[in-house]
Amino acid sequence: MMRVTELAHQLMRQTLQPGDRVVDATLGNGHDTFFMAELVGPSGHVIGFDVQQAALVEARRRVAGLSQVTLIHAGHEMLGAYLEAHSNVDLAGVMFNLGYLPGGDKSIVTRADTTLAALEQAISFLAIHGLITLLLYPGHPGGAEESEAVRSYAQNLSQDFSVNHYARLNALTPPPELLVIERLK
Repeated sequence: MMRVTELAHQLMRQTLQPGDRVVDATLGNGHDTFFMAELVGPSGHVIGFDVQQAALVEARRRVAGLSQVTLIHAGHEMLGAYLEAHSNVDLAGVMFNLGYLPGGDKSIVTRADTTLAALEQAISFLAIHGLITLLLYPGHPGGAEESEAVRSYAQNLSQDFSVNHYARLNALTPPPELLVIERLK
């Protein structure tokens, strides 16, 4: 069975095209940034956000030499302000990988308030048939509350959006979850 991280990549692979504009809302170690940069190519643009300098350092190393990537040292709740100031194009994709920086300080985690602000902003810039993927990790401190808040927000979106939820149902511990939001109109 495919892991939710792999499913998020598969769905983005089916959605993104060369020249698209996309956002990595949570850089982490830069894996999603690099993945999307390859999909959108040199004519596209990837904008990545993270609050941790360690994440920016690792992401910069991973995407070195890729001119289509811009990395921002700011929380994902700032993506709307950045996009308004620098871009008038709709986003084809936005990836969120919530929780903490793998290999980093586990006390620094994404929070429901900033994630919901970022998600609302991302939705406002999402193109028709654009996709937002959110990897939720309810197993760490604060993760269950954040996951519930994001699920609740997504569940209450209008019918202009399709929202799908993927998670293992018979896991012994809270499993990672994937929420996928597509703008239909």
